[in-house]
Amino acid sequence: MPVRTTLDGLLARSGLTAREVAARIGASETHLSLFRSGKVRGVRFSTLAKLCLVLDCQPGELLAYDPDPADLASASDDD
Repeated sequence: MPVRTTLDGLLARSGLTAREVAARIGASETHLSLFRSGKVRGVRFSTLAKLCLVLDCQPGELLAYDPDPADLASASDDD
């Protein structure tokens, strides 16, 4: 998938564990694990805001985009 999460790097930078972050933002460890693995289909802005507060980052730092030319082909098929 061309959009991926970079949460592992931010956790390493902050020195926090996923368990600590989940507790601080009021999310389950399972939910945070799904986000880390990229297996969620969406994320609430309120969850992003809490992650940014705890990890001292911007929303764009939580996600990365790896271009995939196939995305353009599938987008034109949708029209």
